[in-house]
Amino acid sequence: MIDDAAMPTADAGASPNADGYATVIGQHLALPIREYFQIAEREPLPAHLDALLARFEAAVAAHGQVVAFDFRGDIIRALPALRSFALSLVGDVSRADDLVQETFVKAWANQQRFRPGTNFTAWLFTILRNQFYSDLRKTRREIEDVDGTHASQMTSLSDQEDASTLKVVWERLGDLPAAQRQALLLVGAEGHTYEEAATKLGCQVGTVKSRVSRARSSLLDTLGVVVAGQAPAP
Repeated sequence: MIDDAAMPTADAGASPNADGYATVIGQHLALPIREYFQIAEREPLPAHLDALLARFEAAVAAHGQVVAFDFRGDIIRALPALRSFALSLVGDVSRADDLVQETFVKAWANQQRFRPGTNFTAWLFTILRNQFYSDLRKTRREIEDVDGTHASQMTSLSDQEDASTLKVVWERLGDLPAAQRQALLLVGAEGHTYEEAATKLGCQVGTVKSRVSRARSSLLDTLGVVVAGQAPAP
């Protein structure tokens, strides 16, 4: 329950401030998400996510380099949240993993651009989001679209600040129905397959895919991204 002391107060006889209540409730719902990822940071990586990290390290090693210990630790802590974000954007496990790996490689190549003391995970979120937008623009150019109908259905909002992107995603995750949030975290943050998540949740594989898809639609709407063929969230 929400502590009454945390609620905004209203003058006697006046109606409650609806916007104030909505803000407090939104912040309250986001707390379990932050706590979840804080716990995930301290737990060993699931096998699938560990394999994804190995892919990144192999890509760096192919260029004759070694991942610095501190950078690797930061990547490990950010990985569950980052992969959940990627899955929410692309809706496909393999594509999400590719997007995360591309993000890691770009972050590694641009380490000097990171401002010490700022939020490393938020910085990675922005790199991943910008890579996603770049892929959308590339798809527009590569797909034959004579009358521009397809391209007109693929749009994105202008960039926001790093921390704002992370804050928006966390808050929206907190607002998702529990079943959708749980499915997205199992498949995204913990790296389970749809089949494994279905077993854990005691439901059909199709149900898990539907919940992840709905969660993804809702997050896309929040971030201002519209992809051709993507139905709006209910």
